Amino acid sequence: MPETEHLARAVDLARAAREHGNHPFGAVLVTTGGRILEAENTVLTSRDVTAHAETNLVRTAWAALSPDELATSTLYASTEPCAMCSGAIFWAGIGSVVYALGSDELDDLVEGTGEFTLALHSREVFERGGHATTVRGPVDVAGAREVHAGFWA
Repeated sequence: MPETEHLARAVDLARAAREHGNHPFGAVLVTTGGRILEAENTVLTSRDVTAHAETNLVRTAWAALSPDELATSTLYASTEPCAMCSGAIFWAGIGSVVYALGSDELDDLVEGTGEFTLALHSREVFERGGHATTVRGPVDVAGAREVHAGFWA
C-alpha cells in the first residue's frame, strides 16, 4: 500500500477522533511484515492530556511488537507529531515517521483561538536522539487540513 494511502487512513482516523468528541488527529503504524496498527486521539474522552493519537499508537505497538519490528516500522500521522509524541516515538525505537499536515500549518489554524501549540518540530526532537529516526513530511494528502476546519474556533 503506498504511503499516501496510509496517510489518508490516518486522516480518516483523525476525522473519527473528531466525531468521537476528540481533537482531530490519527496515526497508523505499518511494519515491514505488513502488520498495521491504528489509533486516534482520545484526549478529551479519556481525560488524559497524553492520549494523542501517536502516543496511543506507541503504547499499542510497544506491547504488540518486538524492538526489531518497531525499528523497521513506519508511523504515519495525520499531522506532524508534537514534541511529546516525537519523544514517545523515539523511546519506542520506531524507525520512520511520515506526516501529512505540518505543525506550521496547524499553528496557523490554531492561532488566535485561545488554544496553544508547542513550537518544536519533530525533526528537532529526533535530531537530538541517540539513534536515527527518518522523518518525511509534510506530504500533501486530501483532507489533512480540512479535518481541522472549524474545530479550533
